[in-house]
Amino acid sequence: MILESLHLLFFKNYEEANVGLSAHINCFIGDNGSGKTNLLDAIHYLSLTKSAFSTSDAQSIQQGAEFFVVKGKFRSAAADRPETIQCSLRVGQKKTVSHDKQPYERVSDHIGKYPVVLISPYDTDLIRQGSEERRKYFDSLISQLDHTYLEHLIRYSHLLKQRNSLLKLAADRQAGYDRDYLLVLDEQLAPLGEQLVQRRQQFLVEFEPVFQRHYEQLADAREQVTLAYKSELPGADFLKLLRLQERKDLSLQRTTMGPHRDDVTFLMDGLGVKGYGSQGQQKSFAIALKLAQFEILALHKQQKPLLLLDDIFDRLDEKRITRLMQLVANHTFGQIFLTDTHLERTDRVLAALSDDIRRFRVDSGTVTLL
Repeated sequence: MILESLHLLFFKNYEEANVGLSAHINCFIGDNGSGKTNLLDAIHYLSLTKSAFSTSDAQSIQQGAEFFVVKGKFRSAAADRPETIQCSLRVGQKKTVSHDKQPYERVSDHIGKYPVVLISPYDTDLIRQGSEERRKYFDSLISQLDHTYLEHLIRYSHLLKQRNSLLKLAADRQAGYDRDYLLVLDEQLAPLGEQLVQRRQQFLVEFEPVFQRHYEQLADAREQVTLAYKSELPGADFLKLLRLQERKDLSLQRTTMGPHRDDVTFLMDGLGVKGYGSQGQQKSFAIALKLAQFEILALHKQQKPLLLLDDIFDRLDEKRITRLMQLVANHTFGQIFLTDTHLERTDRVLAALSDDIRRFRVDSGTVTLL
């Protein structure tokens, strides 16, 4: 799968941009703040219908504009012509995603068709931040592989929001509440929660050894790294647990148990990587997660995901960069998009890796082919 071209309109700091792309390596060179990362984020939108860096789609509309458009042309080995994907948002309206000008009835129907992996300086947030970051990471990855999981996750989140609203309403009124409605929500929520937990467990069984192999190759390490899924649901009756937690949930005005509270603990020799691992070990851990993600997606989708590398030359040491470039040289990856501040450094690192490299100068929302 190849992204042949990228078109932006009022997207972040781009009023308009049209970029024809290499089938192998694309380098976006520019100063910090010039808009390099925004180009990677636009590609992320085309693949996953959302930003990799902003929590709100509205933040992607250029200041002073009323809408944004991101459009790309993809070509796969099986297709006889390019497929056009467009993601757009107008102020006050819902986001629209279309395939060859035909809007999806549900944006979620697009997820998983054009897989992508992003490696960025913020990846260590998976280790340093709270459980929500890790849940979002694994939920996003499993959703690209398993559309049923995505549907269950969307439905569970919707029901959870309804349940929490009911709990808050009961507290605000300081009176009785519609317990029959709460029981109905619990009966719908429970089987979905159990299925989400079961699928996460199954996925980690497949994912962990792939991740461990990549960590070992990156770090030449003797330490043993593991992933431990923490949940109160396995082997338990979720519906019964919801009933037992009802009084506590009413008091706290939120649902205190379920897959939305679970975590994947990152361990090194049995100890938490966050507190025990060095900065270098944490970086290797985070990159190994992303390389395992790439391998798993490629295996299941039978096509190589797009690989986005954001400012890795500034943030990673030579050893880790060398390992990534070895994977590039071995054609482990397909189409690659990377950002850097120095053209000379990029050319030096990529020397002899490919004859198909396209370099672009990015300057204050303009993109020029070098």
